Amino acid sequence: MGEQICATKSIALLSSHREEGEETKQLQIHDALSLQEEQLKFTETFQLSLSVMKRILLVFILAAAVMYGILHGNLWRNNFYWISFYGQTSSVRASTSYVTSGITITYDELPPTAVERRNALDTCLLKPAFESLLGVDKIYPFLCANDFIRVAQFQGSNKFELPYGIKRAEQFFRLALSRLQNCGLSSEEDSIACRRCVVVGNGGVLRNKTLGEKIDSYDVIIRMNNGPVIGYEEDVGRRTTFRLSYPESIFSDPIHYDPNTTVVLIVFKPRDLKWLWEILGGQKISAKGFWKKPALNMIYKSSQIRILDPSITRKTAYEWLHFPTRFPKKEKPKHPTTGLIAITLAFHICHEVHLAGFKYDFTDRNSSLHYYGNETMSQMMQNEYHNITAEQKFLKKLIDKNFVVNLT
Repeated sequence: MGEQICATKSIALLSSHREEGEETKQLQIHDALSLQEEQLKFTETFQLSLSVMKRILLVFILAAAVMYGILHGNLWRNNFYWISFYGQTSSVRASTSYVTSGITITYDELPPTAVERRNALDTCLLKPAFESLLGVDKIYPFLCANDFIRVAQFQGSNKFELPYGIKRAEQFFRLALSRLQNCGLSSEEDSIACRRCVVVGNGGVLRNKTLGEKIDSYDVIIRMNNGPVIGYEEDVGRRTTFRLSYPESIFSDPIHYDPNTTVVLIVFKPRDLKWLWEILGGQKISAKGFWKKPALNMIYKSSQIRILDPSITRKTAYEWLHFPTRFPKKEKPKHPTTGLIAITLAFHICHEVHLAGFKYDFTDRNSSLHYYGNETMSQMMQNEYHNITAEQKFLKKLIDKNFVVNLT
């Protein structure tokens, strides 16, 4: 009987151990499943986080690429692009050379001083339409004695002879520039971020228009040759910032002297540079080699005189008026008028350009050519050195496209 009781207890104890073992096994399985489930959740969370991080990284990469494109696109646009005025887009100047007017131009490094001068022109945050559509890349318009050779090499002016480059006239430029004390715009013009400019032509259309007060309200007023202001203030104003001239057209009468005017010499031939060197050095002036008698005395100080970069004249002739580099032997070579060169200058130093005095009446040969004097349109029609028809068509395009505002 006792043995049966012991056996029964042993069986019960064994059964209890088996149940405990099963519970332990079940707990272990449950713990393993829980751990596996947690690992799966962690893996899913990690993969989700990794996916989000990849997307964020991709967004940053795309944003960086866009910013790179914008910044470098602006850099190319400000320095090397050319978008044709006539609506055709050419390739960006990404190579070290390009071809213009049948001549290959190779880029050299622009001197740091020239870079600083050019950057000083581009201070306005609002970019005008003509800057992109006319390919105006803010060439600094005046030559400086210390780096004009390197600037000419950079812009290709060493490939062209006067009036479109410095080729075979380097020594004459060096002599003339050595007489000048300054090559900057002026402290007043440099301080203006967005320059409003008016280019005042000499056309007879200015007579009795009483635009004098309005013209004087602009930041920069550009005039040309010997167009007077004394006696015509009501129609053309009193102030002059820049006056573009040749040796044959510069004022020599002290009555026209203005201490606030900067005279910009357009160099047409080496003799013009020799004239400037001689007249500023107090030497005797020879009138030989000029189409009419040049000024024999200088009323302006050397600090008031600048020499226009020939690339400005070249751009006007070849890129805007599409003049050929060579004319037939029986045809006299055509060159841009001072007025159109003055407009080109304005596009390089101004952010808003208005015009006055550029409209002519070709239907009446007896109509006034200038707002001063007695010359008539018949004199202009006989001029063989300018293509007035081509210039008038170009001006009409500028006005129609709202690149400029015509006051007359």
